[in-house]
Amino acid sequence: MTPDLLDDGARRVEAHAQRGEAGKTESGGRAAGFSRLATPGEVDTTHGRILYLEDVSVSFDGFKAINKLSLDIAPGELRCIIGPNGAGKTTMMDIITGKTRPDEGTVFFGSTIDLLRYKEAEIAQMGIGRKFQKPTVFEQLTVFENLELALKTNKGVKSSMFFRLDSGQSDRLAEILHTIHLADSVTRLAGNLSHGQKQWLEIGMLLMQDPKLLLLDEPVAGMTDEETARTAELFLTLKGRHSLMVVEHDMSFIKTISEIVTVLCDGSVLAQGTLDQVQSDERVIEVYLGR
Repeated sequence: MTPDLLDDGARRVEAHAQRGEAGKTESGGRAAGFSRLATPGEVDTTHGRILYLEDVSVSFDGFKAINKLSLDIAPGELRCIIGPNGAGKTTMMDIITGKTRPDEGTVFFGSTIDLLRYKEAEIAQMGIGRKFQKPTVFEQLTVFENLELALKTNKGVKSSMFFRLDSGQSDRLAEILHTIHLADSVTRLAGNLSHGQKQWLEIGMLLMQDPKLLLLDEPVAGMTDEETARTAELFLTLKGRHSLMVVEHDMSFIKTISEIVTVLCDGSVLAQGTLDQVQSDERVIEVYLGR
């Protein structure tokens, strides 16, 4: 969620309560970017990569959380990231989204957008959406109101007060409701949803902002087996239309959705390949999977 969206959400919750009382909710990178002019709002993926990190490092109080990390992701790819606790998975996503600044390295969105030049909210507006492990939805608003709030619109107070969906936005919202398996729960308060449904709703809120890249941190943690299976279906549906980076420990879930798996350890890439390939890697077995 972007900071302006969260602020606007708080205003909407307050307004909702007031209404209730009144009436008793392959590399791009720096060199590639030099050969093309950046167009505002456009992510240049002509070089076949939507995300590109090279030799990225960051230390906290002498501890190297990320150590010469290099990886890249293709447009429409669903990349799974696994690794032991402390491997640098969350810090990597913090760097991509502008929450943490690396000490060195290159981070590009497409071939022309140097993410290290931008702030967190600006990066979100460019089309990088992030979902944390714990769902962040506005529990006093309905499913519909949460999705409506997430639309890419003017977030000023006056604009929000008089905002009405047009036909295209209504169709988009209906499509997202179906995609996230909540079409039958449109009028339910978000606070009354199950844990899994709240996760889907937050993903839907991100989708309403039409992101090009989604970063998803342990999305099935705490879900039932049925919810996990439906989340796998959801991610496979999104694949191709969006690029996804999924950090997860549930190996059966990874097996269902993965093509390429990247294993992080000590802040850098330890192994990469299909799930079968990384599971048979002796180094991965030693530091993460066990015997």
